[in-house]
Amino acid sequence: MAEQTVIALGFFDGVHLGHGALLRRTAERAAEKGLTPAAFTFDRAPKEFVTGVNVPLLTSAAERTALIREGYGIERTIVATFDNAMMTMPWRSFLELLVSRYGAAHLVAGHDYRFGYRNEGTPERLRDWCEAHGVGCDIIPKVEICGVTVSSTHIRSLVERGDMDGAARFLGHPYAVTGVVRHGKHLGTEELFPTVNLMPESWRVLPRFGVYAVRVILDDGAVFPGVTNVGIRPTIVDDNRVTIETNLIGFDGDLYGRELRLEFRRRLRDEHKFDSMAELYAQIERDIAEVRTEN
Repeated sequence: MAEQTVIALGFFDGVHLGHGALLRRTAERAAEKGLTPAAFTFDRAPKEFVTGVNVPLLTSAAERTALIREGYGIERTIVATFDNAMMTMPWRSFLELLVSRYGAAHLVAGHDYRFGYRNEGTPERLRDWCEAHGVGCDIIPKVEICGVTVSSTHIRSLVERGDMDGAARFLGHPYAVTGVVRHGKHLGTEELFPTVNLMPESWRVLPRFGVYAVRVILDDGAVFPGVTNVGIRPTIVDDNRVTIETNLIGFDGDLYGRELRLEFRRRLRDEHKFDSMAELYAQIERDIAEVRTEN
């Protein structure tokens, strides 16, 4: 018999404050009932599977799992494969799956949660089904900040505008990108500015091209301030390939092949094509000096 669980239902892109209301209620119900708290999500956006087109997202499944664990103490995240069988599954069958395979004894969903074939499952149907089958249920109302509903869609628009303060306010944490360090052409020189290069995934929502103050968390837990350029580095290359290149402040060593997380703190300036490398280096030094004074 499957371990009995309280399951939060949602895609959880970004794991924002609206999701946080679901996850906190899930943890509370699990503690009350002596059950295991869990979250249920998919490996990809359902719309991507249906259309075959990349859907812009704030987080990968692994990043969602980490944020749910770190932010809300929920150790178990179920990352289900969204495939043709899942797409065509009737809404009742989906709920039966949660009970039979994942031990759901209580379900928690948002006010706008839709599920099952053609999104025919609604919060009202979820509540009624749970009542009829002896499964607990909570429907969480929308969460607002200054009259604006907290949603992944709104946060994506803030990130795309480069409003990192606004994004963090709705997320409840800084917007972050996780990746493996790659070799690349550098904005500065290794002697002046130790740099790391991340190649963003095609689906990833990126901050508006420009230069940002960041917090860099290495895979061993070490933390450093940094300056990150998001864009095409017009002074150095002309291939229009988008990169995320970071100058680490106070770090000495080689990070190639290691995973790190960049937390975007604030926007410093636009990306700019300089007339010479000397001008570029001088500006990077000014950016680093500005960030260094804040840490």
